[in-house]
Amino acid sequence: MRFDQPLLKLPLRFCADSLAAEIRALPPHAWEPHPQRFPGNEAVPLVTPAGQVSNDFAGPMGPTEYLLQCPYVMEAMAEIGAVWGRGRLMGLGAGAEVPHHVDANYYWRTHIRFHIPVIANPDVDFTCGDMTVNMAPGECWVFDTFRPHHVHNRGSEQRIHLVFDTVGGERLWDLVDAAQRSDPTGREVKLVKPGEGGGGELVYEQYNYPKIMSPWELRCHVDELIALAIDGPPLEVVKRRLDRLIAGWSAAWTRFGTSDAGHATYRRLLASVRDDLQSIGGQAIAMTNTRPLYQVLEKFVFDNLIASPRVEESKAKAALAEQQRGS
Repeated sequence: MRFDQPLLKLPLRFCADSLAAEIRALPPHAWEPHPQRFPGNEAVPLVTPAGQVSNDFAGPMGPTEYLLQCPYVMEAMAEIGAVWGRGRLMGLGAGAEVPHHVDANYYWRTHIRFHIPVIANPDVDFTCGDMTVNMAPGECWVFDTFRPHHVHNRGSEQRIHLVFDTVGGERLWDLVDAAQRSDPTGREVKLVKPGEGGGGELVYEQYNYPKIMSPWELRCHVDELIALAIDGPPLEVVKRRLDRLIAGWSAAWTRFGTSDAGHATYRRLLASVRDDLQSIGGQAIAMTNTRPLYQVLEKFVFDNLIASPRVEESKAKAALAEQQRGS
């Protein structure tokens, strides 16, 4: 799902005081340092594989013990009506920053990012592309994580946001469509107070990383990236080589599908395209978000054509946790 502007405020609002009360009631040990140790950044995992307290992405998702302690947060999620993936509370200390970056990894590229500010101040700047906003407590935002973005808390208190990833759904599309079609100054915003949500039971994604990427998914990703690449002499040659990869991948898929018997063939195709792209010399091809095309191809596509050991381990851990919970 693509938006017509970098940051988009949806026509939904929640009671910030009620959200904040639930968040403040969580135990202090629920907060963990940012996985990359960015100063002043910390998080509480809310939706993870099998609801375990972890930073993993792959495997059937479920609520952590901390989300289950926040009924109004869950009511807000149900009101939005998406199939939920990874979710966290994200805290940004006074004076701290989320560094300038682009989310190019597979999970983030295939998901939409929600932000619901819980505790905020007027001196927090959220910038995506050429747009900077101050998100007010209780608002509901989505944004294009494939554009360069960063956050700076210039205020004197910690900023806390609910941050969720989802592949979307029809209800979300309706909200995005309403936000993009209407004048922000006259847009009707629905306030959902505690106990007034109209959503049903929360649902969580069960499938999020392919064992072997299908040729149809591969074609979709390649076409998107090529369309965002800045044209130059090597680009047409790169495109033809990627088309050849898709042809070879399609042929292998009709023989093996996701069977382990096809791994050697798939790995040969992957090694060959990597070697050829290096020989073509397109390392300088940039994308409209300023990132090198080859770098994004690696992180978004090539690294996920065949499930990595880390993905397989995460899936196995989640499956074991679900099995132990059910026994």
